[in-house]
Amino acid sequence: MEQEIRALKAEKNAVVMAHNYQPPEIQALADVVGDSLELAVKAKEASADLIVVCGVRFMAETAKILNPDRKVVLPVEDAGCPLADFLTPEMIREARRQHPDSAVVVYVNSTAESKALADITCTSANAVRVVASLPNETILFGPDANLASYVQRELPEKTIVPLPPGGHCYVHTGFTLADVEAARKKGGMIVCHPECPPEIQAQADRVASTGGMVREAAAGGNEPWWVFTEREMASRLRVLYPGRIFYEKPEAVCADMKKISLDDLRRALEAGEHEVVLPTEVMDRARRAIERMIAVGA
Repeated sequence: MEQEIRALKAEKNAVVMAHNYQPPEIQALADVVGDSLELAVKAKEASADLIVVCGVRFMAETAKILNPDRKVVLPVEDAGCPLADFLTPEMIREARRQHPDSAVVVYVNSTAESKALADITCTSANAVRVVASLPNETILFGPDANLASYVQRELPEKTIVPLPPGGHCYVHTGFTLADVEAARKKGGMIVCHPECPPEIQAQADRVASTGGMVREAAAGGNEPWWVFTEREMASRLRVLYPGRIFYEKPEAVCADMKKISLDDLRRALEAGEHEVVLPTEVMDRARRAIERMIAVGA
């Protein structure tokens, strides 16, 4: 299977991009593995005829938006993101009416239609920098309320309005103070994602995006890490730093991230399934918001 996939990549002039939460066997065959920001940048730069995004729908949409002349496929059509579904275009329009002097910052974990209504997008890696770059005092921020809370703590001079107030990732809200207590008893450093609840962030030793975890782990140190995000991030870190100890929460699983199998990847390369198609107007408007984010950087 792996040999067939490698042969198909060459035959189809394809690039395979995988998120850090993908199963290890998918990551092992990817040309690019990274967080949402890294995948967005690489998608924009890709010159391959076919871009296969092993992740969830909003990631494949972002790749298509940034490289509209390329064929972009998502191996499993219904690999979605419940967090992205929290935010609707109608919510953004209504919030703008209520806060006419605000700026709209939309997390990349959102639909293309929501991105098209944003002033700028962000990832968990650059959310603070993106919001700090805006002159507006009031920021409408969605769809993750925990990330919004994190940005508010880092930038107290801004007024962050979460949109909607209860938007969340079920994987990250699954971390509890009991998990913190168990980690402390065993020992090691707790590194949590900013999508975790505020009380978990407050107890963690570090708060970092998945890309940030990769960079901070590279800085050295031999202390074990408790990785408070989707469990596959610990698998990724073990591959990158084989001499280190990384603990995960086995139950921290994104079901949609696990939908893509090797057979799905092979079929996507072979048959070009399932192609991402978006309205040109939506792509053009969303592209401006994403490119503004990329210009701000990580």
